[in-house]
Amino acid sequence: MSDVVRVTPTPDGVCFGVHVQPRASRAEICGPKDGELRLRLTSPPVEDAANKQCVELIAKTLGIAKSRVTIRSGGKSRHKVVQVEGIAPDALAILFREEEKTL
Repeated sequence: MSDVVRVTPTPDGVCFGVHVQPRASRAEICGPKDGELRLRLTSPPVEDAANKQCVELIAKTLGIAKSRVTIRSGGKSRHKVVQVEGIAPDALAILFREEEKTL
């Protein structure tokens, strides 16, 4: 098991893996596990609700606009690849801390 999220720099920003748990009791960022960022979301995985909440939680935690966060792959999976535009890899440190961050 790895407690480091693999971050890939891109020309526009960065990409990293996310593991989502929908229908949780509260929305929170749980920290890294197995190379991905773990998120618990209150939304169900229907009609794109969980994906929207995923984007919203990441954007709010980073203090950026939701339009700068996109799901590049895994839209119908618990394992997703998220791209954040206009940000350096070291600026993601706030997401990867072990303490929980709630929405």
